Amino acid sequence: MAAEKSPCVGLCKIDDASGYCRGCGRTIAEITAWKTATDPEKDAILARLPARMASFGPLASE
Repeated sequence: MAAEKSPCVGLCKIDDASGYCRGCGRTIAEITAWKTATDPEKDAILARLPARMASFGPLASE
């Protein structure tokens, strides 16, 4: 049940400490693999994003 669209929000900035994008919460490897990932792989990535984004706190929208 993977989303048709990427979780990208157009705010591409990799956090040096975590390695996660501040806009979508994905790693560079996950961003690169998104177009060819299977639905289960995308679902697994999407499941990890809320916790990652929460770790940024209010800075996630910078």
